[in-house]
Amino acid sequence: MSAPVPEFSRIVRVDTIGERPRTIAIAADEAERAALAKRFGLISIARLEGSAAVASVAGGISAMGRIAAQVEQSCVATGESVPAAIDEAFALKFVAEAGEDAGEEMELSEDELDIMEFDGQAIDLGEALAQTLALALDPFPRSPNAEAALKAAGVLSEDEAGPFGALAALKQTLEKKSPQ
Repeated sequence: MSAPVPEFSRIVRVDTIGERPRTIAIAADEAERAALAKRFGLISIARLEGSAAVASVAGGISAMGRIAAQVEQSCVATGESVPAAIDEAFALKFVAEAGEDAGEEMELSEDELDIMEFDGQAIDLGEALAQTLALALDPFPRSPNAEAALKAAGVLSEDEAGPFGALAALKQTLEKKSPQ
């Protein structure tokens, strides 16, 4: 059974990558953006593009570049559209896949967190950008109306729910009970 092809795939063969960095620019078309929006639970992706300087390095392939995107997310409180612009740098290292005998668990040090495995023959720069986009998204987007909607639903703000909020509520209760 073969693995599904990612929605935004841009394959770069390893034999075309040298030690000198080569810049590759890519952009997702309308169908790819729609498929990625569905995958990431977004309302839409109006733009997704990036460029990366790819080079062969010890132990794999280096890809350093920038991703830019215009997305619409759903507010976590109201469901309203929340537009977001993403423009950030990334640095990835593609390393050959570990064999099946490598074991289930793998510990990564802090400097290894942006590592992606590949089959040793080609890297997928499109999927790398898609995953970079997913990591750059706000996990809890809020519209301007979110606070009012949450308050109307009885959800306490962080200030009200935290330890200082509890102390303030206790103080108010004590002040109401004590005669002045």
